[in-house]
Amino acid sequence: MGRFAVITMTEKAADRVRDIVATRENAHGIRLGIKKGGCAGMEYTVDLVTEPNTKDDHIERDGAHVYVAPEAALFLFGTEMDFEQTTLRTGFTFRNPNQSSACGCGESVELKPADLKALAEARASA
Repeated sequence: MGRFAVITMTEKAADRVRDIVATRENAHGIRLGIKKGGCAGMEYTVDLVTEPNTKDDHIERDGAHVYVAPEAALFLFGTEMDFEQTTLRTGFTFRNPNQSSACGCGESVELKPADLKALAEARASA
């Protein structure tokens, strides 16, 4: 059995990643991370990848490449990355089972590390 993919991405997210890479010279994909900040304590980061880091987890969907920073992986396990465009907001969204709360403006979140034992048990029973 293979290892868990840290995240999954929707078709809309994959389309947006491909669009970003197509318009940037030397881009290979995007890198997801987390940093301390915001009123809820943590923020997602999205950066352009020009040189993949071999320590990052790599997720690919239909030619869209997303890299996950090792220090963020435990907080992002099980996350679905999507992309939304509304009249008020355009950007990536994250449905993260490790998120315990979010601030009112939606810019920062409170995250807890993933329960790897529970993930392994769920996978074994699937």
